Amino acid sequence: MPIRVLLPYHLRMLAHIGGEVRLEVTSPATQRTILDAIETRYPMLRGTIRDHVTLERRAFLRFFACEQDLSLEHPDTPVPDAVASGAEPFWVVAAIAGG
Repeated sequence: MPIRVLLPYHLRMLAHIGGEVRLEVTSPATQRTILDAIETRYPMLRGTIRDHVTLERRAFLRFFACEQDLSLEHPDTPVPDAVASGAEPFWVVAAIAGG
């Protein structure tokens, strides 16, 4: 089963994606393998989700799955089984800042 990924509007527009993305990811499915697959399929997104050099998550993006914030998890930690099986999506969420 492919991994389901939901991206924020601005990244979908940049990559010309209409909705949910379905990706084949090497096992075990981790944040790193999911983001690698996104950047391989949509090279215009390189550097928008992770820093070009350090590959660390951009400050105003968060990762969620199965109602859990995975943003501070190690990138090589396997995602929940429901995400790996395609039952639940992996969410990339843009934070809103302002004052």
